[in-house]
Amino acid sequence: MKRVTVVDYGMGNLGSVAKALERSGARVTVSPAPEEAARAEALVLPGVGAFGDAARALRERGVDEAVKDFIASGRPFLGICLGLQLLFPESEEAPGGPPGLGLLEGRVRRFPEAGPDGRRLKVPHIGWNQVWKGRETPLSRRVAEGQYFYFVHSYYAAPEEEEVTALWCEYGGVRFCAMAARGNVYATQFHPEKSQREGLALLSAFLEL
Repeated sequence: MKRVTVVDYGMGNLGSVAKALERSGARVTVSPAPEEAARAEALVLPGVGAFGDAARALRERGVDEAVKDFIASGRPFLGICLGLQLLFPESEEAPGGPPGLGLLEGRVRRFPEAGPDGRRLKVPHIGWNQVWKGRETPLSRRVAEGQYFYFVHSYYAAPEEEEVTALWCEYGGVRFCAMAARGNVYATQFHPEKSQREGLALLSAFLEL
């Protein structure tokens, strides 16, 4: 059974993430301690809230360097929702504020007030939406084209490199990265722990890495 550490930095729906991982076959530790991250076989960074507050909390707890060291070790890493956005260096949510981890190139943008057709866009983007494949990876190959996952977000990641986008989604005519992947790093904008059977299948695929 894989030992998974869920990073507790004060901003995440930790209970539901931990339960979903356990149902998928993991032995889960939820901890704010950097040394727990160092011992994990796989690391999960969830997140709900504001980019600036989260980036600041990671640094204050010393977890930012622990996450970077873990990823550099080649072990499997999964970011969820805000945990995806924090992989980027900056967000429109925190202009001039504390930077993200800067592990992926690009930035985090806010959904516009209106879509390309001029119709008002309801923000945040909440609910079930379909995802489509951008690039084949061990996780994205488990996802059927047009499969539904559950989203809750007002900001979305815009990677500079197209190949980083393993799954994409469209909301109000705005196409955005639904899952980023590079090497041992995976991160979803949607919530697998809230996406029922399909979400658990994705977590199981992560644990098999």
